[in-house]
Amino acid sequence: MFKLKERDTTVKTEVLAGLTVFLTVAYIIIVNPMILKDAGVPFDQSFTATIAATVIGTMFMAFFANYPIIIAPAMGLNAYFTYSVIGGHDIPYTIGFSAVFVSGIVFLFVSLTPLRTKLIHAIPENLKHAIAAGIGLFIAFIGMRLSGIITDHETNLVTLGDFTERGSL
Repeated sequence: MFKLKERDTTVKTEVLAGLTVFLTVAYIIIVNPMILKDAGVPFDQSFTATIAATVIGTMFMAFFANYPIIIAPAMGLNAYFTYSVIGGHDIPYTIGFSAVFVSGIVFLFVSLTPLRTKLIHAIPENLKHAIAAGIGLFIAFIGMRLSGIITDHETNLVTLGDFTERGSL
């Protein structure tokens, strides 16, 4: 089914590659529920949903698309959902998830029509790169805020955190 001989690979190589990719993205199993917890989502529910979404998405890619790629919740979108949509507008996470569901239906419709290809070609290449960089910077910003490297400031948006505190080692 996977045409391993035609692709000049072995079961052992593919299993090792799969294990490597899993270990690379395993952090999402804990980090994603921690982010969504800040939106009010119960940790155990988002923990289970993160695992289920990753397993189901990856299995679909393996068995229907025959494509060796892992599918997992997007950290940038979850951070945006938590800190900008829910936190920024003080709405319940259930309403936010309802909006995500509706946008998923719209995305599915767009993906099944020629409109998807037209939209992809309409976005300039430099804007595609800028979006990817912006998402990465947004995730880094959230990580620095949560770790205390940067903190809120009255006149500026942020300032360096207090590095004089000594941790217990």
